[in-house]
Amino acid sequence: MDTPFFVHPTAVVDPGCEIGEGTKIWHFSHIMPNCKIGKSCNIGQNVVVSPEVVLGNNVKVQNNVSIYTGVTCDDDVFLGPSMVFTNVINPRSAVNRRNEYLKTHVGKGASIGANATIVCGHDIGAFAFIGAGAVVTKTVPPYALVVGNPARQTGWMSEFGHKLKFNEDGVAVCPESQEKYKLENNRVSKLSA
Repeated sequence: MDTPFFVHPTAVVDPGCEIGEGTKIWHFSHIMPNCKIGKSCNIGQNVVVSPEVVLGNNVKVQNNVSIYTGVTCDDDVFLGPSMVFTNVINPRSAVNRRNEYLKTHVGKGASIGANATIVCGHDIGAFAFIGAGAVVTKTVPPYALVVGNPARQTGWMSEFGHKLKFNEDGVAVCPESQEKYKLENNRVSKLSA
């Protein structure tokens, strides 16, 4: 029977997974039991998706990414090459902490750069942008740009991925979409058209 999604012959998809129409799972990836992967996702080469992970629609997972149990990603999330999530705050080989997994939620449209690490228990807000190599050790607000180790906020990003420059009224315009954003009380929101 034909499936509505593509799995490369070298990839492994364990029983009990839900995979949406149009999703592609590439070379040497392993999708573990009871995952939920939405429609039109792209799972790159050598990716591990641990049990019970949830990925929304149109999630792009680049090569060599590890997504561990406790992680959920909303629609349109981008996970850059070799980035990793953790799920135990104090791992020890000799101590079983499977009942201590901390959850991490990645909001709609967020991007996480290559080689970034997201320490478990810290959510990433919608449309946030995590720079390459950043080590996230605290919750990231929506639209925030964070870089470094430990990651520090250095600005705000538009939904199209451009750094926002706010005027004296706290308004910025995305140079690509022309959408307007408002900075108020150290929070950014998109203004309706």
